[in-house]
Amino acid sequence: MQTDNEKYNETVQPNTAFLNELKDKLPEFFTNNGSFDLNKFMSQLKDKNINELSEGYQLDFIGKDYARRQAGEMPTTVIVPDEKQNKGEGKDSNNLFFTGDNLEVLRHLQNNYQNKIDVIYIDPPYNTGSDGFVYPDSFEYSDEKLKDMFGLDDDQVERLKSIQGKSSHSAWLTFMYPRLALAKQVLKENGLIFISIDQNELSNLINLMNEIFGDDNQLYPLIWRLPRGINAGIIAKAHEYILVYGKNVQILNQFKMVSPVVSIDRTNKKIDERHPMSSITFPAGIEYEGPDKVLTGTLPGTEQINIKGKMVFKNGRLASPVTLSAGWTMKNIIERWLAGEKVVDTKGQKIKRFFFKENGKLYSEKIKEFDSVKSVLEDVGDNQNARKELQHLFDDPDIFSSPKPTALIKKLILWSTNKNSSIMDFFAGSSTTADAVMQLNAEDGGHRKFIMVQLPEKTYHTNKDGKEIPTKGGKAAYDAGFRSIDQISRERIRRAAKKIREDNELTLPEDFDCSFKHYRVVKPVKQTLENIEDFDPNNTNLFTNMVDGFSSQSLEVAGNANGEDTILTTWLAKDGYPFDTNVEEIKFGNYTAHQVENNRLYLINEGWGTDQTRELLNQLGTHQLEVQSVVLFGYSFNVAELRELENGLKQLDSKVTLIKRY
Repeated sequence: MQTDNEKYNETVQPNTAFLNELKDKLPEFFTNNGSFDLNKFMSQLKDKNINELSEGYQLDFIGKDYARRQAGEMPTTVIVPDEKQNKGEGKDSNNLFFTGDNLEVLRHLQNNYQNKIDVIYIDPPYNTGSDGFVYPDSFEYSDEKLKDMFGLDDDQVERLKSIQGKSSHSAWLTFMYPRLALAKQVLKENGLIFISIDQNELSNLINLMNEIFGDDNQLYPLIWRLPRGINAGIIAKAHEYILVYGKNVQILNQFKMVSPVVSIDRTNKKIDERHPMSSITFPAGIEYEGPDKVLTGTLPGTEQINIKGKMVFKNGRLASPVTLSAGWTMKNIIERWLAGEKVVDTKGQKIKRFFFKENGKLYSEKIKEFDSVKSVLEDVGDNQNARKELQHLFDDPDIFSSPKPTALIKKLILWSTNKNSSIMDFFAGSSTTADAVMQLNAEDGGHRKFIMVQLPEKTYHTNKDGKEIPTKGGKAAYDAGFRSIDQISRERIRRAAKKIREDNELTLPEDFDCSFKHYRVVKPVKQTLENIEDFDPNNTNLFTNMVDGFSSQSLEVAGNANGEDTILTTWLAKDGYPFDTNVEEIKFGNYTAHQVENNRLYLINEGWGTDQTRELLNQLGTHQLEVQSVVLFGYSFNVAELRELENGLKQLDSKVTLIKRY
């Protein structure tokens, strides 16, 4: 009989090693049978692809090239910190809430959160025709620019622009594509994304996710059974779907659905001819659920597993190697697993770890629950349960339409995270995900963190007379004083945290995180954009303080942030720093600069002159100050100040890079 390795070696081709490496880096270009999809790869290399416009709706949907371009664009907005929230109730919080277009937020997070998020859950618009979805982009580019970008003629430009304000399949796919492409980049390599959807866009979403994440990274879709059902014509709607994709399923190590628990006592039988006594040595480090202890003799709760010497458990691990003798049913599989091979048990389940039981009971009941995860989600409530949850918090179940129940999100998070994971939801809605994260942390003492993103969608519109009229479905929120959905989202977090504190007063961990830091992602106002357009870097005089144009007041949003706060926050994200980075103020005379991690010095405000340059060069030259680069806001410096600073830095023995940003 051939070994598995021998069988595999017979299939190896000259390019197998190369293809394996390529598959590890670019899994989305491989089919289910492991073949490289050259046509798909070539289409992604094309600068322009007009088949989508000539052939109509397939996966080459109208707007696909435009959507692909959006995924590669830099943000055109700034990040405005809510100083009232961030220096008040959110001062010590590690949770984040972003108000703004989720596409722009995801663009900002590409640098400081790339490969950082454990799990993403989103509940995007279902595009049912009655959920209010229309394609929001107004195509700010001119027709001539669109022609040049994508190689289109007049008719094709009109077809592209036809999706504006529409809810067609192509419009929905154009909307979702760049958001999902950017979401993939912030996921950890072993991260997961859950997407709620119904049958209307299910097949399109699967095709889209297969293209972005790769067919091999699709896990079995979850079916969320709705206990009450919803009348939907001839057949009542009794379920919705949750698509599940991994960034790289080959290295998933925490998702219990594909990494089932295999308990030791199930792998042995009573000693007989079919199951003779044999030994396996288990190395130190195997995971264990329960208190520290030392076992001798026979492993408790098993039919017959003899311990040679002592079996020592400490700090959730097997402390030292131990040899166990039993009538093993899967001896060869266990030994292969211990040797580091990716193997499956007799039922075709992937084996990732072993847990020990005592008296027939696992030490953690939560682990036991994961032993038989099914694709059908039951007993997690429905929208009616979710509305009741909101009623308990807001006294009105209609404050938000179509919320999700926290029980559903809690189950997904429990399956797919550990106690220190980060969870993102960039269609935050009523912040069910944030509520679920806080509930779980209260229950098990975890330190999970959430990142919420919500568009400030208004709950009203203004008629010709200037009177505010509530939107369809927005009356309850408007009457309760909420002028936008993001206000409901943030207030839900506050009220849910208060309820959790009241319900768990005696057991709540001291470091329970029940707040968030808040940032608004907004476009500069017209006047600021005009000032930027008119700025002449060669002018020796500065007539307009450009920094002030980025304050909360100038940007016409709340938050009490000055322009320097906004620019610095935006740049820190751009340079890869998390939002809790320690920023130190450095004084050069009456000028305040900002230093980060002995790495970068930021000069943003006006007022820099010869004296400041002399002092900076002195501190750098005497090593009182250690930085690798100086980053400055070009609009605050005239040409003479820039030249003096640039020439001075060049004369230093230690290399300090000057980065000018406009």
